[in-house]
Amino acid sequence: MCRFIVYLGQPIGLGELLIEPVNSLIHQSFHSYASRSPVNADGFGIGWYSEQRRSTPALFRSISPAWSNHNLRRIAGATFTDVVLAHVRAASTNTWVSEANCHPFVHDRYLFMHNGEVGGFRAVRRKLLSALSDGAFETIEGSTDSEHVFALFLDRLYGIDAVGVDRLAIALRATIRALETLAEECGVDEPSTLNLAISDGRCAVVSRYSSAVDRESAPSLYYHTGHRYRCRSGACEMVSARPGEHDVIVSSEPLSEDEGWEEVPPNHFALVDEARALRLEPI
Repeated sequence: MCRFIVYLGQPIGLGELLIEPVNSLIHQSFHSYASRSPVNADGFGIGWYSEQRRSTPALFRSISPAWSNHNLRRIAGATFTDVVLAHVRAASTNTWVSEANCHPFVHDRYLFMHNGEVGGFRAVRRKLLSALSDGAFETIEGSTDSEHVFALFLDRLYGIDAVGVDRLAIALRATIRALETLAEECGVDEPSTLNLAISDGRCAVVSRYSSAVDRESAPSLYYHTGHRYRCRSGACEMVSARPGEHDVIVSSEPLSEDEGWEEVPPNHFALVDEARALRLEPI
């Protein structure tokens, strides 16, 4: 089961999210404690935005395990950003380990990640592809169910009258509904787990979702908000912040041991707007 982090806040060094915390994303790549599999070694990816080029996110992906990639450590030590999406991958059965299959996926100004799986993906894939517009179809470069979900999302995004985080949430909710409709039409009874993360560089929506009767089967997801996140000499914590200068982290697992981490309820969205205000909504 993959692990990921979404961060929106004051500019921060990537190392403070990916390397320094006691339960950093690199640590989760070889010793995840809240996942069915403790090892996520089938590649990784980081997408981030700069204030100068908000509409064009940077992307670095590799098929090597995150813990052994020296370029990741060099980049993390020299890069600062105020919005980042990062992911370590545990490949699903029958999917290739390739750079094209590593998250995040990018199109235009959007970054997208997935933790979980589309139930019965092999059975619904052809019908899903047939339902895509030509433009969305052309965005798919790899073989993962995740990238197909992203293409489905892109088709639902365009034409929505809402703006900002509400636009992302409407499109993501429609994407989840479309996947459930496809499963029903194809006679698939295998549940889907859809922890999805999408950002346009200014706001973000992250879902925690399972179509199983047991909603608690949704992969773990936590958030921390209202404070500033800082790492000093290996100790990472949330500290008091002045109004408007707080950070938001939504991640598969808490990064630190300090208080304030809250669990996203199953089948809910965590929505982070441009002012970095976080709210929860049922899906």
